[in-house]
Amino acid sequence: MGRKWANIVAKKTAKDKNNSKVYAKFGIEIYAAAKSGEPDPHTNQKLKFVIDRAKTYDVPKHVIDRALEKAKGASDEIYSELRYEGFGPAGSMLIVDALTNNVNRTAGEVRAAFSKNGGNMGVNGAVSYMFDNTALFSFAGDNADEIFEFLLDKEIDIRDVENDEGQIVVYGEPEDFHLIQEALNSYGVEKYDIAEMQMLPQSEVTLKDEDKAIFEKIIDVLDDLEDVQNIYHNVALE
Repeated sequence: MGRKWANIVAKKTAKDKNNSKVYAKFGIEIYAAAKSGEPDPHTNQKLKFVIDRAKTYDVPKHVIDRALEKAKGASDEIYSELRYEGFGPAGSMLIVDALTNNVNRTAGEVRAAFSKNGGNMGVNGAVSYMFDNTALFSFAGDNADEIFEFLLDKEIDIRDVENDEGQIVVYGEPEDFHLIQEALNSYGVEKYDIAEMQMLPQSEVTLKDEDKAIFEKIIDVLDDLEDVQNIYHNVALE
């Protein structure tokens, strides 16, 4: 798996610098997950997953509670989950996940973010076949072999467990996300730096400075869009 998870760490670190935007996006995601079923994380696995992710970004309890209370109210606001795929310079690929209450608005904004900044939006499936949907966990530690054996003993199919600069990185099957997290919790993991579903590239590209500047502009514009929740790409970080 290598250092592909570093893209997620960098994204998380960047998001941490703009907490108000992070909180707003998680508020919408929690609300939408709560409206999709019961507004109770004990009975709504999708909601539990979103709340667990929010906690890894240190989203305050009052933000989570406010979104849950809104979902319990009379609001009939409907959100749709959308995925867009596109290309940046020099073989770079992007997947953009959005959550929106206005599909036409979001489609137009994402298309403009690509076309006005040196990229091209592709059709559905244009790049996603080059990525693997992965349950990914990262936390402090250096005992990857022991954790790998522990998870195997729990009869959980794990793709890989790595030591990386004081971090344990666990890669698993997406359908096993909750099983892996529960097993790691029972092992004694209390705090995760990452606990997310990720689209990891099967291979990465390294961009020259000029192309890198164009690519970063596309990323920045997309990330500033209110409806965009996640961006995945295949560009190697130095």
